[in-house]
Amino acid sequence: MAVTTNRTARLTFATTGGNTFSLTVPQPREDILLTEAMDVMNALIAGGIFLTANGALTGVKDIKVIETTTNDLYDPPQV
Repeated sequence: MAVTTNRTARLTFATTGGNTFSLTVPQPREDILLTEAMDVMNALIAGGIFLTANGALTGVKDIKVIETTTNDLYDPPQV
């Protein structure tokens, strides 16, 4: 029984097919800046590193840092 907190960065891109493609990065730095995230996303787009089922990455659609807190109230007894 414990309280745990997890942080992830979700980077969402537009694709040539008109859809979106998201990458989830676990444990981003607490002090990550918008400009740093944008630079990484633009480098991935420019490098053509990912080809998705909906085409190549064409632009930055969204950037979120998500924190979830889990309060584990009960652990079953170990057998």
